[in-house]
Amino acid sequence: MKKFVLLLTICFISYKVLWQNTPDENLAKPCVCSIPNSDDIYRGSAKNLKEASLPSSYRALLANRFNSLEDLKSIINIEYINTGSDSAGNWNSMVKIKHCSNGLEVTSILKSGVDQGNIIDVKESGFWKRVQLLFKTPFAIANRIDLRKIFTLARKRDYLFGEDDKAFFDLAQAMVYNIRTKDLAYIHPRDSSEKGYLNSFNHITAQALITSCFSEQLADFVADVHERYKMPQLVTGKFTREQIIHPDDNPIDNYVDLINNEWGQEIGKKLRKKFKITRNTYWTPELLADYLNEIQVYYSWSFQIAFKPFVPNNEIIKKFSNKINKVKAGFYW
Repeated sequence: MKKFVLLLTICFISYKVLWQNTPDENLAKPCVCSIPNSDDIYRGSAKNLKEASLPSSYRALLANRFNSLEDLKSIINIEYINTGSDSAGNWNSMVKIKHCSNGLEVTSILKSGVDQGNIIDVKESGFWKRVQLLFKTPFAIANRIDLRKIFTLARKRDYLFGEDDKAFFDLAQAMVYNIRTKDLAYIHPRDSSEKGYLNSFNHITAQALITSCFSEQLADFVADVHERYKMPQLVTGKFTREQIIHPDDNPIDNYVDLINNEWGQEIGKKLRKKFKITRNTYWTPELLADYLNEIQVYYSWSFQIAFKPFVPNNEIIKKFSNKINKVKAGFYW
C-alpha cells in the first residue's frame, strides 16, 4: 500500500511539473534551413534522384524514391548532436532533422531515451521497474491512459472490438486501394511496395489522427519511441554496413518516417481546427469520412494522383469511428 501511495504521489508531482512546463504546440515555420527547398530539387535540380520529378507543391516523402542516405541528405538536413553524459553516466545524443517544402520548414528532434519496447515491457514488470520508467520518462507515466488508448487504436483488437477489427494501418491500406490513377501513381514500381505509399500514408494518417484526438505532444512521443525501438542508432548516425545497405530496414526509411510524422502533425492541427475536434468529440461515420477525405486531398496535392473518396457507409469507416468512440470512452486494452 505504501508503494502504491508513493507511486501516485510521484505521478501527481510529475504530471504537474510536466504540464506546467509543456511548451505551446510547434507550428511549421517559413524555410530558414540551409538546404535547398525540396520543391526546387524535385523540379529537377538534384542529379542523384530518379528521373521522374514530383510536383512543386510536394511535402510528404516516399522512402523508396531515394537510392542512398546521401540522396536523402540532398532533401533534408540531418545534424547529430552529442549532449554529454547524464548523472547516471549514460551518454546522451540527439539528431535534428529539417525539411523545407513549399516555403515551409518542419523540424524533427529525436533524442536518446526509452523506446516502445521499454514501455510495453514495463506493463508486465514490478513496482520498481515502473518507478525507473517514471524517472526516465515522466511524460509516459503522466499520460499513460492516453498512451494506452493510442496503442489500442494502432493495433487490431478482435477480442475487444469483434472480428476484423480495424487499426491505423488499415486506414492507410484503404487509401492505397482508393488510388484511382494507377498509371500515374506507379511510375516507379517500388511505390507499390510497403515502403512506398502505404508506409507514408500510415505514418501521416496516424499522426494526424493522434494529434487531432489527443495532442501534438502525444503524437510526437509515440512517433519517437517507435523509431528508437526500430533503430536506436538514428540518434548517433553510427550505422552498421548491414543497416546502410539493407533493402528495407535502413536509416533512409526511418528518417523519412520522422519527417512524415511532422507533416502528419501539421495536418492534424489544421483538421482539428477545421472540424472543431476536441477530446469529447463524438466521431460519426460522416465526420471520419470527411476527415480522411481531407487527408486524401493532401495526398492528391502532394503526389499528383487521384483518389476515390470514402463514404460514411464504408465498412472500415463504420468500424473505425465506432472504435475511436469506444476507446475514448475508456474501452481499451
